[in-house]
Amino acid sequence: MHVARTRRHYKDKTYETVLLRRSYREGGKVKNETLANLSHLPGEVIELIRRSLKGERFVAAVDAFDIDRSLPHGHVAAVWAMARSLGLPALVGPPGRQRDLVLALIVSRVVQPASKLATSRSWSDTTLGVDLDVGGASTDEVYAAMDWLGERQGEIEASLADRHLSPGGLVLYDLSSSYVEGRHCELAARGYSRDGKRGREQIEYGLVTDIEGWPVAIEVFAGNTADPAAFVAAAHKVKDRFSLDDVVMVGDRGMITSARVDALKQVGGLGWVTALRAPQIRALAADDGPVRVSV
Repeated sequence: MHVARTRRHYKDKTYETVLLRRSYREGGKVKNETLANLSHLPGEVIELIRRSLKGERFVAAVDAFDIDRSLPHGHVAAVWAMARSLGLPALVGPPGRQRDLVLALIVSRVVQPASKLATSRSWSDTTLGVDLDVGGASTDEVYAAMDWLGERQGEIEASLADRHLSPGGLVLYDLSSSYVEGRHCELAARGYSRDGKRGREQIEYGLVTDIEGWPVAIEVFAGNTADPAAFVAAAHKVKDRFSLDDVVMVGDRGMITSARVDALKQVGGLGWVTALRAPQIRALAADDGPVRVSV
């Protein structure tokens, strides 16, 4: 058997037919028998049939190779591609070993949060270690990269403020806390625990975002810092560091108290949006109050 190609011309066009044929002798003459028309098959399949009939041997790829190790790729590749599309590498800092380690930490934090030691070990178990050339990085290198990133915080936040904040726009602010395991954090203190770890030392951190929730700046406070004090610090940061004269700060009623409103007035150029406290609501809804509850 063999593969034969026939061509015919009709009205300035050439038509090719690919046939599977069998050759045999009859009465001393060589004759051909058409067994199948292969014209409808893809070209690579036709070529495979032709070469097979000539004696070449083909094997499946899974039978030709032994896979000793396969590194997971898709999840880290997706996050890394999104980071590049958002311009994260340029935002973090100039190219170099420190930046690569920081970017690997960020991607790993998105994919699978873990301790710094566990994170650095995981880089050799995915393609991220090869892509960013951070495989085998030591814990000391990781912490040094974090120190490098901390020194760049001001520049990064200024870039984010230019990108997301504008005069007259709304700025959202919230405060949260995380308990601390170690004993050498100078900011660790006992305070109101938002993660239910009562009796444990903690740190607090305030996050500034734009109206869409894009993070712009973050600041860490001692664990016993009251919400209003942190809020005023954030207001000063938005006005002074980001040079915005007309901004509306949005915070919950635990942050923007009457005293804090007076402090914001002294800062100047800052408006605020908050909620009423329960006693104020009761006063408004009282029988002699200005608000009438409908039935």
